[in-house]
Amino acid sequence: MNYDLIVIGSGPGGYVAAIRASQLGLKTAIIEKESLGGICLNWGCIPTKALLKSAQVFEYVNHAADYGITVPSGTVDFEAVIKRSRGVADGMSKGVQFLMKKNKIDVIMGTGKLKAKGVVEVKGADGTSKDLTATNIILATGGRSRELPNLKQDNKKIIGYRQAMILPKTPKSMVVVGSGAIGIEFAYFYNAIGTKVTVVEFLDNIVPLEDEEISKALARSLKKQGINIMTSSTVESVDTSGTGCKVNVKTASGTEVLECEIVLSAVGVSTNIEGIGLEEVGVKTDKGKVLVDDFYKTNIDGVYAIGDIVKGQALAHVASAEGIICVEKIAGHHPEPLDYNNIPGCTYCSPEIASVGYTEKAAREAGYEIKVGKFPFSASGKASAAGAKDGFVKVIFDAKYGEFLGAHMIGMNVTEMIAEVVTARKLEATGMEIIKSVHPHPTMSEAVMEAAADAYGEVIHL
Repeated sequence: MNYDLIVIGSGPGGYVAAIRASQLGLKTAIIEKESLGGICLNWGCIPTKALLKSAQVFEYVNHAADYGITVPSGTVDFEAVIKRSRGVADGMSKGVQFLMKKNKIDVIMGTGKLKAKGVVEVKGADGTSKDLTATNIILATGGRSRELPNLKQDNKKIIGYRQAMILPKTPKSMVVVGSGAIGIEFAYFYNAIGTKVTVVEFLDNIVPLEDEEISKALARSLKKQGINIMTSSTVESVDTSGTGCKVNVKTASGTEVLECEIVLSAVGVSTNIEGIGLEEVGVKTDKGKVLVDDFYKTNIDGVYAIGDIVKGQALAHVASAEGIICVEKIAGHHPEPLDYNNIPGCTYCSPEIASVGYTEKAAREAGYEIKVGKFPFSASGKASAAGAKDGFVKVIFDAKYGEFLGAHMIGMNVTEMIAEVVTARKLEATGMEIIKSVHPHPTMSEAVMEAAADAYGEVIHL
């Protein structure tokens, strides 16, 4: 069959691109080798949030007395927690199946590979193959857990994020290598349900892409919860010959040996660009990424790439935005290129962290004269009523023009608050416009207005 568009990969980049293409009248097919929804829906964003919710509910139960409620102490049924997480993921995947049918998109199960210009070979699980043709092809093959040479995953004692979601029992102890969003979320989850957790981070701060004040505040909070954090440290080797693991960690003061049941490798993502026909067709790559223009076109006419396999943040919402922009350009529309400096980042531990735009350090290094405002949740009525006074909102403005350069938040539900700043920055709102925008009371979101007011010396509740 001949299509206007074939999408290889059905993650949040691929399936969103396919739906938008169908909306624009393009005859579309999507190829998926495993489960609709890709890693995000099946093994990433969605099931991990289900696990984190179970951990938060467990913490609520154990702290019910703080709210004047007396309940028996809770226990974790780990198998039931995992089952719920998998059920949530399965439900979301079925939702994508419905969307494919609703939008009349042909779903072809198998492994897709570029065979020639405008030709995709699809190999089924039974070994059979067939060729499909299309005027346009989008590669959206995503990523996988990155492996370090000295930290090879055996999926038993040294695991990646997929195995971390389906362990048969709660491990007594775990070393998490890497403190990005994946590492920190799993560290929080397992610590909350009773695992002794140590986080090892190569750089000086955990969540190293975040503003330094956020990183330090999160580290303090996680340490209070009982998580051992080792920064400026490197895992040199892991001995798995015994019943558990012996992790050799190089620190500033020497080498330490950590004993644990499980090692979780969370050192980033590798792109899935092998075996998809890039070399055969001549698609250019650099350092594991497919080279594309501002609208995701490769050097080969009719071949596009989006998501984790191209430049930019490896985030689900980035892949979705890229897919929509790419398809609208293919359809002859005139979309704007994506502003990668206005992409929100969220980590769903407790307390949550969320950020967008420049950190304070990056803004100064970029040459801006800045105004910085902060508002602690300890001064928030809503946070006090909710028993969640930990954290703060930090905002950064250009002192000359009032441009909203960035925002960084740590606290309850801040992942739901960051979109206000993303929208404000998109609309080029100034600091004074944020201050004069009346926020409802009592809400956590008031902290954004109050932090802006603090930057301009007008804060009321501090």
